Amino acid sequence: MFKNRHWIFQQDSAPAHKARSTQNWLTARGIDFIRHEDWLSFSSDLSPLGYKIWQHLEENVCAKPHQNLESLRASLAKAAAEIYMNVVLAAIDDWPR
Repeated sequence: MFKNRHWIFQQDSAPAHKARSTQNWLTARGIDFIRHEDWLSFSSDLSPLGYKIWQHLEENVCAKPHQNLESLRASLAKAAAEIYMNVVLAAIDDWPR
């Protein structure tokens, strides 16, 4: 699934993420994760590109209504493929210093 790459899961304050059983399950399996206590939820300054990239996806994907899930998925894939470096650079430039 992760193509032999190391991943660290972020456990935000979603109830399923911060549940003791979830955190115990991850720990028991040796899965690296950031505990919900150590991660601020809904913090755009912790994800400087996130807000701009999501805005780009939303503007492009929601420009037209989708009749079904497959149409939505195809539109998301197309919009994601069209995230060019200028969008990323604009997000960096817009990020508060």
